[in-house]
Amino acid sequence: MQPLQLLTNVQKARLLHSLLIKEIPEFLGYLNELTETVLNDKERITAGWKDQLFGVDFWFELAEEVQKVMAKYSKELYKSTAVFADQLFGGYNAIFTAHALAQYVANGRHTDPKFKPAVDLLFN
Repeated sequence: MQPLQLLTNVQKARLLHSLLIKEIPEFLGYLNELTETVLNDKERITAGWKDQLFGVDFWFELAEEVQKVMAKYSKELYKSTAVFADQLFGGYNAIFTAHALAQYVANGRHTDPKFKPAVDLLFN
């Protein structure tokens, strides 16, 4: 195995999924809620968008793309480590999904006590 610092987001997501698979359905539920919130609350988000690395329209595009992935691969995201990692943590989708993962653990939504330290280790 490579050193942690050399792992890509996809590799880290594969590891997270394979080690803590029982937490994945709850996280995916949260991710779906977050995409809905972002896409249904565009005016409020746009008004509060300041000093970000990218524009608010790009954030909305990411939310839409993640939502499409979740609709297309709904069952596979739960079951397949590769689909989960490749589709949600590959390319630009990783920006939105990693943010959702950080929010999921920061808000205490996880049920497995090992999930937060694992996310911190892999993605922070």
